[in-house]
Amino acid sequence: MAFQLSPGSFAPGARVGILGGGQLGRMLAMAAAGLGLKAHIFAPEPDSPAFDVCVEKTVAAYEDEAALAFFAANVDVITYEFENVPARTAALLSDLCLVRPSAAALAACQDRLVEKEFLADIGIPTAAYMRVDDAGSMARAVAQLGRPSILKTRRFGYDGKGQVLVREGADLAVTFRSLGGGPAILEAIVPFAKEVSVVAARGADGAFAAYDVCENRHENHILKVTRAPARISPGTAAEAVELTRAIAEALDYVGVIAVEMFVVEQAGGGEQLRVNEIAPRVHNSGHWTLDGSATSQFEQHIRAIVGWPLGATWRHGETVEMENLIGEEVFGFERVLREPGASLHLYGKAEARAGRKMGHVTRVAPGHKA
Repeated sequence: MAFQLSPGSFAPGARVGILGGGQLGRMLAMAAAGLGLKAHIFAPEPDSPAFDVCVEKTVAAYEDEAALAFFAANVDVITYEFENVPARTAALLSDLCLVRPSAAALAACQDRLVEKEFLADIGIPTAAYMRVDDAGSMARAVAQLGRPSILKTRRFGYDGKGQVLVREGADLAVTFRSLGGGPAILEAIVPFAKEVSVVAARGADGAFAAYDVCENRHENHILKVTRAPARISPGTAAEAVELTRAIAEALDYVGVIAVEMFVVEQAGGGEQLRVNEIAPRVHNSGHWTLDGSATSQFEQHIRAIVGWPLGATWRHGETVEMENLIGEEVFGFERVLREPGASLHLYGKAEARAGRKMGHVTRVAPGHKA
């Protein structure tokens, strides 16, 4: 019996190209295999953990145009596990192959200033911000936004990297140079009570599906624990999902997207949301879906980019918790394996360095299914 395919979709056996060979690429490749699809990983690091689980690999720099052309010719659709893909790389691949999410959606999320301006243009609330290009504009921005505030590089920041707190009495010129003196953005401090995120997917047909809003706790600027559902009001949760839907639609997005937000408590008990960042990819705060949802974020992303129907997003259990194993915490894996109800996911990384995500644990509390 022949496959009946929707326009823009691919049959089982299709080849999915993934830029990036870290843990997200690894879990995407595993999800693709579970759906009868073949993953081809492109990454510059020869020991990339995603290479352990893919059908084909290309070891080359993201700027190697000959290698990129070979990669594009040998896959049906291309996606990525991280947002810092060079702009030239995304543009070249887009000319050679179907790329989902699009290069335009990627570009909107790569630069913190561009991202903030995009959000402002579509009416999404964020922290107050100002552009900083030199020491003079740094002084003007601090005069406008006050101290403390946060100076961030416009590109290549994650897990607390590429940002510095601007304190009272700090030398502004020195602070600006401490991040390399390149293009930056100054953001006002948001007095948040909680950090939450929405992980959702938009299909090629415009279908939208969101997981429960989850609550995040960081240690040393690195996500440590995610809990679903977030302990916020139903109205705030619904608003968070609608903000995410608006962002995905404005970007004409295809795939899984994560939107990080601050929850600010108001006098009288109300809550307000401020969008912090957009991640145009599967996200660490969505790892709980591997064991805690009807469809994992990784399967959902693969479904979306190959043009298949999105899966259900309902949650298993009353609550689900995800804990990152960072650095040498991974050596406690036997303790996790002995813990009733805990599910262990290790990433196959050779070296347990400080601050490096080595794996995670999910815990599903039995009870009500949302």
